[in-house]
Amino acid sequence: MSYLPERLEAGSPYPLGASFDGLGVNFAVYSANAEKIELCVYDTDGANEIARYEMPECTDEVWHGYLAEARPGTAYGYRAYGPYLPEEGHRFNPNKLLLDPYAKGIRGELAWSNSLFGYDVESGDDTTFSTLDSGPDMIKATVVSSQYDWGDDRRPNTPWADTVIYEAHVRGLTKLMQDVPEDERGTFMALSHPKVIDHLKRLGVTAVELLPIHGFVQDHFLQERGLSNYWGYNSLAFFSPERRYLSTGSVNEMKLAIRRLHAAGLEVILDVVYNHTAEGSEKGTTLSFRGFDNANYYRLLPDQPRFCINDTGTGNTVNTSTTRVLQMIADSLRYWADEFHVDGFRFDLGLTLGREPHGFDRGAGFFDVLRTDPTLQRLKLITEPWDIGPGGYQLGQFPPGFSEWNDKYRDGVRKYWRGDEGMRPELAARLSGSGDLFDRRSRRPWASLNYLASHDGYTLNDVVSYEQRHNEANGEDNKDGHGENYACNWGVEGPTGDAAIQATRDRVRRSMLMSLFTALGTPMLLAGDEFGRTQTGNNNAYCQDNELNWLDWELAGSEAGEALIAFTARLAALRRRYPVLHARSFLYGQAEVAPGVLDVDWFDERGQHLSSEDWNNAQGRALTMRRARRLAAGSVEGMTLLMNASEGPLTFTLPEPASFSRRLLIDSADPAAPERDLGAGAEIEVQDRSAVLFVAVLGEGAA
Repeated sequence: MSYLPERLEAGSPYPLGASFDGLGVNFAVYSANAEKIELCVYDTDGANEIARYEMPECTDEVWHGYLAEARPGTAYGYRAYGPYLPEEGHRFNPNKLLLDPYAKGIRGELAWSNSLFGYDVESGDDTTFSTLDSGPDMIKATVVSSQYDWGDDRRPNTPWADTVIYEAHVRGLTKLMQDVPEDERGTFMALSHPKVIDHLKRLGVTAVELLPIHGFVQDHFLQERGLSNYWGYNSLAFFSPERRYLSTGSVNEMKLAIRRLHAAGLEVILDVVYNHTAEGSEKGTTLSFRGFDNANYYRLLPDQPRFCINDTGTGNTVNTSTTRVLQMIADSLRYWADEFHVDGFRFDLGLTLGREPHGFDRGAGFFDVLRTDPTLQRLKLITEPWDIGPGGYQLGQFPPGFSEWNDKYRDGVRKYWRGDEGMRPELAARLSGSGDLFDRRSRRPWASLNYLASHDGYTLNDVVSYEQRHNEANGEDNKDGHGENYACNWGVEGPTGDAAIQATRDRVRRSMLMSLFTALGTPMLLAGDEFGRTQTGNNNAYCQDNELNWLDWELAGSEAGEALIAFTARLAALRRRYPVLHARSFLYGQAEVAPGVLDVDWFDERGQHLSSEDWNNAQGRALTMRRARRLAAGSVEGMTLLMNASEGPLTFTLPEPASFSRRLLIDSADPAAPERDLGAGAEIEVQDRSAVLFVAVLGEGAA
């Protein structure tokens, strides 16, 4: 800035954050307990403070002021004055430069030092007061202009029932993609590269779900080990994209990527982390929220407010019972929806956001805001229905409007295909959209988000290649990550040259993919699973920003990788082609669509209905599922999935009626085989650990 006024004008308490109006910038920040707040303005590099102003007004607990002549690009921070009384929940310390909770841009790098802590770290006592100035070590917020020409951009608005999600990491997806210019790899510019879009379109996915892209902080303990927070579940800036993902440094790069993905018919869903912040426990840093109003931003122990409630396992829990905190989250969501045209959100530890002082509440204010907001209620909303707090597992208990990560689907499918006993009833429930969990309050099958693997755990390849976690590279003595993965290595731990073992692994992997794409619900595919990506048995690769996590596109181009991509694409195409594979309502085998043909039916390998004894037979590892619907012409279309999780091949007798005209669509034991017609009443041999899908049509009046 060439000119700096002597003082701030009064400005306005709304909107919160830094807002440029063409002549200057209005600054507004919430604090219910501060006694004074100062705005610190920095030079272009964010290195030197060039002015400091006392915020002149406080209206409805919002401190505000207007800086004439300020422009986009202005770097700034705040200092908040008030009581430092940890025993009462207050941790104000004006020696700490604070990041605006509404910062839309970030400048500089966080330099880890004792100055970032509000207490005297040397003493180890968080009730002591630190006099170290964090200004030189702290990142700064920047004023950002929201101007961008979206042209004729339109959200694809893919119906939930037609949605297929691809979970990916902005950096890892393209870091090793040779077709992308080197300086763009691992950024939003690369995300919208034609090669990426072509791959996604070929696969048949309809939405890309991105791991956290909010500005986040690198953990000091990881940096000391030579590692880094790769996943990004350590948010600090809920309104700003992570700078590492912007090759140009401009937020418009992310907007361009979304516009290009939309033009290709692909939605963009953001994985968002509002349940905790990067400041950690009461012995953590003072970077933003803690310094502005610790007692309101975080949940504290009611009888000992010195301590944070730790329902998230990260040291702190954001207090969504506070009106202004809830407003901040809603404002952040609307910002990404309105300014970036994002199509939906996946809420990390979504259960935490629904916690009230008495515990999880499906009628919590957070849910009310999302379900009534005119913008947010129209977007795709996905939740992770658990945390580590009391009552911290609530799968199926979220209100209408949400799809939920269904770990029961993941575990049930894994256990069935590795040959566990007594899994037929569980598999049938999961393939049916988990109506036992979600069929209430007029929810639909898409409420069950089905997945075989996600960022958190094994890749699909590793599910069939490792039985023990191999997380040594994380530096935690291999004690981190899930202890039980319901995996099977089929005879050898890790890579093998044994052709028979590899063939079994390949069949199981393809059979699991068939289970994913034929199940009712919303399928989600982990990036790279379509061509056999491995993390070499690491099931908690959160801190590995290297080839362990980056997608190996040379593997995708190999013969085996290409074959698996083609197989996955065929499954997605079949799901699109046959509506009964993604039915919009739960099916219970109670509706007859033709004489002797129910909307869903279950048989054994003999083509016989399963009796209660058959369902309870722990040794039964063969299952036939048939779904049927009446076509407009009066005929009936049936989709039949034959599944053999046993150790040897089985001959399946196809269920009656025999007058069905049948066509085999895909076989996990013979993935390249083309579709072919079957004779009426035919028997089919299904190889061990394999699945076969065929369609049958019954003419009007036949039985």
